[in-house]
Amino acid sequence: MKQKFVGEFRSYLIMTVGLLMYSFGVTAFLIPSKIIGGGVTGIATVIYFVTGVKTGYSYFLINSLLILLAIRSLGASFGVKTIYGLSMMSLFLSVMQQLITTAIVDDIFLNTILGGLLCGLGLGIVFNEGGSSGGTDIIAMVVNKYRNISPGKVILLCDVVIIGSSYFVFHTLDKMVYGYVSMWVVSYTIDAYLNGAKQSIQMFIFSEKYEELADFINHETNRGLTVFDGTGWYTKENVKMIMTVVRKREAAPIFRKIKEIDPNAFISQNSVMGVYGDGFDVLKY
Repeated sequence: MKQKFVGEFRSYLIMTVGLLMYSFGVTAFLIPSKIIGGGVTGIATVIYFVTGVKTGYSYFLINSLLILLAIRSLGASFGVKTIYGLSMMSLFLSVMQQLITTAIVDDIFLNTILGGLLCGLGLGIVFNEGGSSGGTDIIAMVVNKYRNISPGKVILLCDVVIIGSSYFVFHTLDKMVYGYVSMWVVSYTIDAYLNGAKQSIQMFIFSEKYEELADFINHETNRGLTVFDGTGWYTKENVKMIMTVVRKREAAPIFRKIKEIDPNAFISQNSVMGVYGDGFDVLKY
């Protein structure tokens, strides 16, 4: 029970960091440069420039309405992390917009890139922890229920329309183009972060000290493994082979341990496209 609580607390703490990064990217780089991004944040930014209402307030109101729509259409299937994400995002946007009134950087293109990077990295962190900030993904799920349209296409269409609306606010094409650039940077950064965070490797380890290595992998990295019997064809001797799959970031401690106890071990490492099961991704097919 204690371990589960610590794990959940850590997950929410990491999510909070991601939400802070996203909010800082919007309020410190995009809004001061009058760049409209995608999603509900983009809608809230448009409302801010038209009416003066702070983005945090309209962001919370719009997401609340979307959640009510989703509950009516899809049922009460939204988790606590979604409510937490949109609530904290609303709070951070409101507070930061009060504290940050001018752009940190004078160059509008640099603001576009930095804002997109921070927003994409923040959302990637949130998504990696199983969280969500609500927004246009709710619209996508509702539309997908009634029409055979992929959620990705719906979200892309929403972002294109939202960013395109900036032309009617500022009456200039360059702001709209910068908005599309920021949208691309956000999307690319999210994909890069998630792919890097979830990248796994498969390791084959041949060692006479396989028991000590197997215990280390099993107990210190909390990863499963399988020990196979084999025959070295050159020596005609029986050998033991460890096969394990770990996240890429978990490989370094294993290599250090191998070097420490058996520098002569033979190791093969391969990147794998997908790993499903306990401790990895959930099979959704």
